[in-house]
Amino acid sequence: MKRIPHTVGILLFTLGQLALGQSQKGIWLTDVASKALDSKAGIEEVVQRCKSYGIDQIYVVVWNRGYTLYPSAHMEKTFGRKVAPRFANRDMLQELIEIAHANRLQVHAWFEFGFSSSYQESDGGHILQSKPAWRAIDNEGKLVSKNGFQWMNAFHPEVQGFLLALITEVVENYAVDGIQGDDRLPANPSTAGYDEFTLTQYKAEHDDAMPPMDYKDPEWVDWRAKRLNLFAQKVYKTVKRINPDIVVSMAPSIFPWSKEEYLQDWPTWVKNRWVDVIIPQVYRYNIKAYTQTLDSNLDFMPQEKRTALVPGVLLKVNDYSPSKRFLKQMVKANRKRGLTSEVFFFYEGLQEHDRFFSKWYRQP
Repeated sequence: MKRIPHTVGILLFTLGQLALGQSQKGIWLTDVASKALDSKAGIEEVVQRCKSYGIDQIYVVVWNRGYTLYPSAHMEKTFGRKVAPRFANRDMLQELIEIAHANRLQVHAWFEFGFSSSYQESDGGHILQSKPAWRAIDNEGKLVSKNGFQWMNAFHPEVQGFLLALITEVVENYAVDGIQGDDRLPANPSTAGYDEFTLTQYKAEHDDAMPPMDYKDPEWVDWRAKRLNLFAQKVYKTVKRINPDIVVSMAPSIFPWSKEEYLQDWPTWVKNRWVDVIIPQVYRYNIKAYTQTLDSNLDFMPQEKRTALVPGVLLKVNDYSPSKRFLKQMVKANRKRGLTSEVFFFYEGLQEHDRFFSKWYRQP
């Protein structure tokens, strides 16, 4: 891969930032339950559909189930696996960037799996087979596994360095408009932290005392969350050092559940300007629950930064898809609160709501 010339990057971003200032209407694009990324023709269809619906931000997965979806020199050097087998002999990310930018759409590299190494692989997949010292350990001495996901130790400097290297690689080699973490970056389940490295760090700061066996102990949760806060800061500063115009966004779970379950203290990221845009996953199944959740999370935003919150809206998951009426209610609720944008999960749901997006949503 060749590094994108800085002048070209500035030009692309300047064009894109005009759109970004007006809207962050976006869609998450993944390779799970979707074949949209499997060909250049599929990517062209994605871009044209988003353009016709007034969606100008594409958040595309680049890190999934222990593989990059772009050819990665760092992955090849570290694990001997250059790219996910499904995308061998292609550079999907470059294809998408070229087609999207030609149509004045933005592309954000979404590191979907974050500190998760695998899904439904009891041994943690090839990453933890190769690097057993990277395993996140719970209070029973077992590999941390939650909701089917197995986890690396997000507090270990080697693990953090690995994720940061992937992010750096993308920012240096692709004309992306942004990078994004989510409910797995930066994150670790609150069951994690009982590995030898983290215990040693904790004991050094607590007169050799062990942390509580209760992984929900507030002080123990806070101690670990602060370490992930520092990683969020490091990600932000690293990206901005390479290119200050790259947008850094995070799509965490809703707060305070995000901190209690995944050690994600994202209000601190917002307060300290370690993120440009926060996109909490306001995934609810009726308008009362949606507005209550949205309002409670807006309460954690400083008044002058409220518009930096862009709600994540559930468009499709498995067999579920909201009604057209509910979609309108959610978007109207956002506008009523002065929020001009949202990001929908995920792309395949667009096709099920063509009339909503083509006839109603794209209107000013």
